[in-house]
Amino acid sequence: MENILGSHILIEAYDCDPKVLDDVELVEEVMVDAALKAGAEIREVAFHKFSPQGVSGVVVISESHLSVHTWPEVGYAAVDVFTCGDTVDPIVAVDYIRDKFQARRALTSEVKRGIFEEHNIKKISPG
Repeated sequence: MENILGSHILIEAYDCDPKVLDDVELVEEVMVDAALKAGAEIREVAFHKFSPQGVSGVVVISESHLSVHTWPEVGYAAVDVFTCGDTVDPIVAVDYIRDKFQARRALTSEVKRGIFEEHNIKKISPG
């Protein structure tokens, strides 16, 4: 088992359905459902519809967060799935979001957060 606090998966979703990406209620539903399907405990939800187009939002979970920013005019969504602990499966959320946004192409990358080397934990002090 890795000695990390969390996994932060970044999704670059391309060629998505523009109608989905511009529907604030649908984007919120997809992100909330993704969190639940992954096993997360939802704390707060906040989404905003931009004019003339686009949606941004966040699902705050006990284990961290899921966030999204959409550009319907180019069929693109930037999504973050950040989870801590071992009770949530972030890959389930990633696959669900890609499917529901109808991404024909997606790139994902993972950033391990809170990496600690065994017996070599260093604290950085300010200054």
